[in-house]
Amino acid sequence: KWKLDIPGKGHATPIVWGDQMIILTAVATDIKGKTEEEDTEEEGMGRRAMSPNQTDLIHEYRVISVNKNTGDIQWETTVIEEMPLERTHKLGSWASNSPVTDGELIYAYFGSRGLFCLDFEGKILWKQDWGQMEKVMSFGEGSSPAVYGDIVVVVWDHEGQSLISAMDKKTGEEIWIKDREERSSWSTPLILDVNGKAQVITSATNKIRSYDLETGDIVWESTGMTRNVIPNPVYADGILYLMSGYRGTALQAIDLAKAEGDITDSEAMLWQYNQDTPYTPCPLLMDGKLYFLRNNNGFLSCLDAKTGDPHYSKVKIEGIGNLYSSPTGADGKIYIAADGIVVVIRAGEQYELLSSTNLDDTFHASPVIIGNDLFLRGFKSLYCFTEK
Repeated sequence: KWKLDIPGKGHATPIVWGDQMIILTAVATDIKGKTEEEDTEEEGMGRRAMSPNQTDLIHEYRVISVNKNTGDIQWETTVIEEMPLERTHKLGSWASNSPVTDGELIYAYFGSRGLFCLDFEGKILWKQDWGQMEKVMSFGEGSSPAVYGDIVVVVWDHEGQSLISAMDKKTGEEIWIKDREERSSWSTPLILDVNGKAQVITSATNKIRSYDLETGDIVWESTGMTRNVIPNPVYADGILYLMSGYRGTALQAIDLAKAEGDITDSEAMLWQYNQDTPYTPCPLLMDGKLYFLRNNNGFLSCLDAKTGDPHYSKVKIEGIGNLYSSPTGADGKIYIAADGIVVVIRAGEQYELLSSTNLDDTFHASPVIIGNDLFLRGFKSLYCFTEK
């Protein structure tokens, strides 16, 4: 339907509200940042680790509004201009944290650059900043904020003192902040109403934790996931699912109505399926089935979400090698975008590949589906496909 080049680089999945599609990107300027002498002083903040991607250029961190019907840019706001002190993974970007909205305000999060609240005309209303993160092995940043009621929540897990912060969504004023005994993680918190009270559920290496949204107190916790937790928690029909797949495999299904205190060996832990779980991609929960990819590879599994029994496992998706985006489900179909290819799979107990389309682009952002339109954010362009 249309195709648009987006300036800079960013792997954040776009979001849509009304006719506006919100995109985050980091655009390199031709202005150098700190001198080498100043850089040397910053080495204790993670600039010496293994990742090859670093820069001495100041970047413009932009929030862009695109008309989803026409592909026209409606407004662009540069929320901050800074040189990233941190490196990022060669497969990552300095704009990998996806934005979020409640339809009233837009929350654009750039990790070590801070959290920015904008209105739908692109005006910055407030900013909150927790300083410089120190991610393991310079793997970069990527967790997204979560908003619920009048509160927005950010999880700040890194190799320094990790924390979780809850803020007034209209003012940015801190409601509560709690230290976390965690190392680097990238999973986005999930906020749910459980027995009439909102809980903030976080997935990480040391522990899975649920916080009371009003107070920040721990409601329940469980043993953690594997190293480098990235997949987001998903929920349906009273059951919470958490998984990760780096240096091990972990998948837990938790009955939230029974979750209180330490639930590691309690009846709240319904089942576990610790094999073939994803490293980077999030799972897809749809129509009573849980779909997930193995590690960062094109091998798909489908489980019964109630019991954990597999309908199929480790089915190779033709044409897909490595991938880092997450599957998206709609209308009985699963959409997966990878390097140079987009596939559509029939949802259900039997695996069936419906279509495969080659595109001259690479996709780390996940597909977005609104009505009959499919949106893909690639390295090169933003695409809109529609039914004829």
